[in-house]
Amino acid sequence: MGFKRFDPEDLVISNESIATAAWSSNTPTLTSFFTSSAQVISSTSEYYYDVYQTTSTDDSAAVQFSVAYCDLEGSGSNFFNSLVTGSSPTRTNYGQYRTLILGDENASFTFGNQVSDYFYVLNIDRSRFKESLLPGTMTLNISGSGGNVSLTDDSSLGNAVTFTDAGRRYNLVSGSAGDVFTNTESNGWTVNSGSYGWVLPDVGLVLVSGEAIDGAGADGGVALGSVRSFDSASFNQGKLIGGLQQSGTDSLGFTLNSKETLSSDFAFVRARNSEFNYSENPAFISGSTGEVLFDSFIDNPKTYITTVGLYNDNSELLAVAKLSRPLLKDFTKELLVRVKLDF
Repeated sequence: MGFKRFDPEDLVISNESIATAAWSSNTPTLTSFFTSSAQVISSTSEYYYDVYQTTSTDDSAAVQFSVAYCDLEGSGSNFFNSLVTGSSPTRTNYGQYRTLILGDENASFTFGNQVSDYFYVLNIDRSRFKESLLPGTMTLNISGSGGNVSLTDDSSLGNAVTFTDAGRRYNLVSGSAGDVFTNTESNGWTVNSGSYGWVLPDVGLVLVSGEAIDGAGADGGVALGSVRSFDSASFNQGKLIGGLQQSGTDSLGFTLNSKETLSSDFAFVRARNSEFNYSENPAFISGSTGEVLFDSFIDNPKTYITTVGLYNDNSELLAVAKLSRPLLKDFTKELLVRVKLDF
């Protein structure tokens, strides 16, 4: 066995961005939306609903995203205490996302030019969006009694990126797969109508303005029908999931891609013509005299390299690279093996 220390130029680090479909089974578009009956009747149901790609009893079922309803006044859910008006799960949701995104308990969510007192959050499961959502690839279809609306982010417009405490922020506008619809009566992001919400790719969040999707079809909404009653569990998150299911019936659904950066270490293993030409295999040496058994191994040595091992300074084996076939090595040949380590 021969050892050789790497030179500094033999080690190279490379980063590569990989885009993949967000949903399970590498599916880019989700057209079926299921909830868990056990979760819906649990104490968490007033905060959010988990959404699966298939019935939750299937072995392949996995949470794709969660839907939460947030209300500044606390409407749409029961009060924690009937004597404390407005203190409810929906108000808690509002405060949590306000802290996460805006970082200021006195700040307001302003979509476009309109302050929104209530909105929906699609919280993409961490394992689905990996490092971040890929801007310009999302299409979110929502249906209601007032029609259907197709939404995407406005990253393709090339405007200066706005940053929040939760990273990058794009407007949620009328469009598809990054293609923004510019019809001023329905694009949902003009001065007159504000925007449909926000997309925060770095934390996997999509915020949908309640006022926007509750509006009439002529105003760019779908008349979803959010119920803002006080001290009453309206389960509005179920209404939004129903709007997704209705769009899925028409095979429109929810299209989303994720993005991650893979870091790779490249190690260039070099065997020069004068190196690694002799074998330490004991079969080549006489056990009694210690002499080389084959004269050709003295005058014209040949070895076959099959494996490259990477060791630390304590001679501990850290990684092994197997070659696809043995490679002949002698004094007339040099060998260069590129070893790639992905993290």
